Amino acid sequence: MVGYDPEAKCVSTVEAAAAGSASGLVTRVLISPLDVVKIRFQLQIEQLSSRNPTAKYHGILQAVQRIFREEGLGAFWKGHVPAQFLSVGYGAVQFMAFESLTELVHNVTSYSARSSFVHLLCGGLAACTATVAVQPVDTLRTRFAAQGEPKIYPNLRHAVVTMYQTEGPRTFYRGLTPTLIAIFPYAGLQFFFYNILQQFSEWVIPAEGKKGGNIKNLVCGSCAGIISKTLTYPLDVVKKRLQVGGFEHARAAFGQARTYRGFLDCVRQIMREEGSGGFFKGLSPSLLKAALSTGLVFFWYELFCSLLCALKSPGSAGRKEG
Repeated sequence: MVGYDPEAKCVSTVEAAAAGSASGLVTRVLISPLDVVKIRFQLQIEQLSSRNPTAKYHGILQAVQRIFREEGLGAFWKGHVPAQFLSVGYGAVQFMAFESLTELVHNVTSYSARSSFVHLLCGGLAACTATVAVQPVDTLRTRFAAQGEPKIYPNLRHAVVTMYQTEGPRTFYRGLTPTLIAIFPYAGLQFFFYNILQQFSEWVIPAEGKKGGNIKNLVCGSCAGIISKTLTYPLDVVKKRLQVGGFEHARAAFGQARTYRGFLDCVRQIMREEGSGGFFKGLSPSLLKAALSTGLVFFWYELFCSLLCALKSPGSAGRKEG
């Protein structure tokens, strides 16, 4: 059901946007703690190792215990309000754009809308569209998740006003370049591998039919998330480093801080000071998060689309125009 399918005419692009928003909202609530841990790892200059006495965090369990001890349970949902705006907005724009693009391909080209290559291209373009739309919220989410105690930004309104007055409007688009560079292959590969894995699962277990379909969607989505995240992870680290530029004073309790003049300067500094391993800091929680988030997004999206189809009368099988 992900992408336009002329043989399964059920949901409109508007309904796809609603299903994408709902899937993003539910998924964000469940994976927020992993996201906070991942961001803390990505922003840490010191080596993520228990052998390094200056490192604040050096493992997932150790980080979880320390964050809970020092900041309380609520710390795992720091920045949750902007993160929910991010997830709901991103999910709506991404799936609406993906449905529209795959339908456009079906109508004006000779390519099949169900082709994995088409899903790769349309998935990347849809994600870029969604990213530009929600990048300011992503920057706010990163700032909230990155700050320690006492908080620099007590609430969302204060953060927006303070950042605008002290750093200007461009600060909300910090890290946009590496984000767009990374999101096209990342999202494109998600849709690409999800489509391939779905086709493979139907070939391996053709008798399965609709039975266990939801679990299959979850597994295929999780595998697609792991593969795509591993391939594009270094760019995500660079993006996070750039997004907290000008915010170094709020990170004093977490260890060293660096100032980067841009994308290439950030890459050079990470390579020089932290080595190639610096580009993969936080990979473990990130892969766990990618597996859960991608799997859950596709799982909930397919489920909500199925529910929307079920709510329609049997005679309204024709696909509506969104």
